[in-house]
Amino acid sequence: MSPHTKAPTTTGPLAGIRVIDMTTVFMGPSCTQYLGDLGADVIKVEAPKGDSTRKVGPQGDLGLGPLFLGLNRNKRSIVLDLKQEAGIEAVLKLVETADVLAYNVRPAGMRRLGLGYERLAEINKGLVYAGMVGFSQRGRYAKMAAFDDMIQAASGLPTAIAQQSPDGVPRYLPTTIADRSVGIYAFGVIAAALYSRSQTGVGQAIEIPMFETMVPYVLGDHLYGHTFVPPQGGFGYPRVMSRNRRPYKTKDGYVCCLVYHDHHWKTFLGAVGKSDLLVTDPRFANIRTRTEHIDDLYQIVSDEMEKKTTAEWRQILGEGDIPVFPMHTFDSLLKDEHLADIGFFKEVEHPTVGKILDSSVPSEWSGTPPDNHRPVPLLGEHTSEILREVGYSDAAIEEMRSSSVI
Repeated sequence: MSPHTKAPTTTGPLAGIRVIDMTTVFMGPSCTQYLGDLGADVIKVEAPKGDSTRKVGPQGDLGLGPLFLGLNRNKRSIVLDLKQEAGIEAVLKLVETADVLAYNVRPAGMRRLGLGYERLAEINKGLVYAGMVGFSQRGRYAKMAAFDDMIQAASGLPTAIAQQSPDGVPRYLPTTIADRSVGIYAFGVIAAALYSRSQTGVGQAIEIPMFETMVPYVLGDHLYGHTFVPPQGGFGYPRVMSRNRRPYKTKDGYVCCLVYHDHHWKTFLGAVGKSDLLVTDPRFANIRTRTEHIDDLYQIVSDEMEKKTTAEWRQILGEGDIPVFPMHTFDSLLKDEHLADIGFFKEVEHPTVGKILDSSVPSEWSGTPPDNHRPVPLLGEHTSEILREVGYSDAAIEEMRSSSVI
């Protein structure tokens, strides 16, 4: 906790930590929402027009569209025009009280604003200065902008999808997988930096690049034979690249199952009356031979699945200790019985847009449970409150407002 930070008003393992959040869109806000969910006081610094995701989708005219609502709970919003010196001065005052400053523009942009690490470390030696960038600043791509689609393509994901797809067309995953995955990684990196500071007493600058984070994420599965020098085979983990690795069609829907270990195959083949294949077919001999011929084996599974209902397969496979689960639609996911058991989804009243559907923090703590319910803020909702906390008088705040700094 920064020595300038007031006693925490939140609960959770990060209560007392103050985060200056200068990130926008998906990657950075997903990271800082995790910090806020676990008790950090996250102050979202926004330009006068606000984060662009505010305007996307229903209620966008109020600046509270669904994407923004999903990424910015447990935060406070302050508007500062950083094109004006008074706006920069306000950020510097915030930095005095902060434990973390998170940003997702290129570092050169932060330096041009006068907010480079060297200057801020002079103000607050304990500051963790975390930059989420597109590419490492040591390589030739350093100045390139990056978005989720670009990083998916750069890391090879569409290539993997094309090789698995019957039509061979490269596609992006229909979720912002790069933004959100790097956001989760950045959350862990920031937590590690805070632990390091607890041991050393000083903060540091951290760079979390999207490209370099996603490359091992993808190649962890698909470097495969090229792991060795010289290569001992091709690219791609055969099991996950199989075109028959998919939810299986049943008589009345779809089911997901993973026939993987030796005992899984013994149970499955016994259930479909083909136990003899374990002896007569060398493809079933062991996990290595199964992996080499996995496309053929998954085709056998696919053909058998169409002969029974989803409920029948859940019973048969469940009794055989084979992992099995029905395939959800988005609608049925909201009605999942397990999630209902734990109250994962909840309707909460937002003071501006009314009732919204929210999800719970996906971790449970025996000693320092987070219990924070700050609604997603309106643009600049907490500007005056935050400025008062760092020493601005009401008169000074009014002067900033009249000058369009806030």
